[in-house]
Amino acid sequence: MIEWFAYAQIVVALVAGLLALVLGLAGKRPADITMGATALVEVLLLAQIVVAALAPAFGNTASGSTLEFWVYLVTAALIPPLAIVWGLVDRTRWSTAVLGVASLAVAVMLYRMYQIWFVQVA
Repeated sequence: MIEWFAYAQIVVALVAGLLALVLGLAGKRPADITMGATALVEVLLLAQIVVAALAPAFGNTASGSTLEFWVYLVTAALIPPLAIVWGLVDRTRWSTAVLGVASLAVAVMLYRMYQIWFVQVA
């Protein structure tokens, strides 16, 4: 895990989540902006999977449980696609709110992954 990339991911997920949540509560149906923001969160998670897989080869290892980190990462990577499918199936304002909650949940999980990688002592 790269520290600046983790911060960037958290910021993008927070912005995407707040944007979708506000638009959903304002009564807007899922649109390109909310779906695209959630898709961007997923693309960054896929990049994080590649980075996390290669990081130990370059001497960047987790200070906490590697298994716990990977469980968080894989679970977080499953959330945005499921929320996008929900938004495509249910075209109401609540599915826009679901996209927001999904991105906010990913932001929290990314912060926990950051803690596992950099802060914890094994």
